[in-house]
Amino acid sequence: MRWFVALACGLALNVHAEVFTARVLAVLDGDTVLVSRNGKASKVRLANIDAPEKEQPFGKQSRQSLQELVHKREVVIDSRAVDQYGRIVGLISLEGLDINQEQLRRGMAWEYSYFHSDKTYVALQKEAQQQQRGLWAQADPQSPWQWRKLHPSTKADRRKKAAVPRDIPVMLYDMECGRKRRCSEMSSCDEARFYLIRCGVTTLDGDRDGEPCKALCTDRQ
Repeated sequence: MRWFVALACGLALNVHAEVFTARVLAVLDGDTVLVSRNGKASKVRLANIDAPEKEQPFGKQSRQSLQELVHKREVVIDSRAVDQYGRIVGLISLEGLDINQEQLRRGMAWEYSYFHSDKTYVALQKEAQQQQRGLWAQADPQSPWQWRKLHPSTKADRRKKAAVPRDIPVMLYDMECGRKRRCSEMSSCDEARFYLIRCGVTTLDGDRDGEPCKALCTDRQ
């Protein structure tokens, strides 16, 4: 298993980051936004943080905080990967302000860097805890990943058929697209979904039901 984790981490480091400007159309929750770029809408998941779920205490406040920061604004997105849901995972900045870090600084999200290894994010969370900002004003705040385990009927958990758990490294693919067109070229269902959702390779979805490469993905249902 260790070799797989090491391989996944190696792939993460080799993904070519892309920096682009986009307009935020909507704020979906405290760590996810919908943006428009060149007339195409894409979901962006803020890297290194995990915000409370909508139904969770401080879920609404976390979303409102992010909305105040970026809604209807032009932002710069430094994309780092594509997750198992087909969302871009990246860093968002606005006029020099690091939005990912700002959510953490305000106490509106939990630090969620890989194996909690980013010292900057760890320090920002510690600062927010000491100052009892946002969710840290609660007597016993519960992390989003713990909350999801206790509430299997939430939207996040209903996505299981299209995902692996968030705390398990996922394969990261070439974000430049354009290289593959057939199911026979895909190595996994996650990769097929990436090329269908992110790259728009509709030939992978012959019956147009939103699910690519049935031979690869049927077992994931």
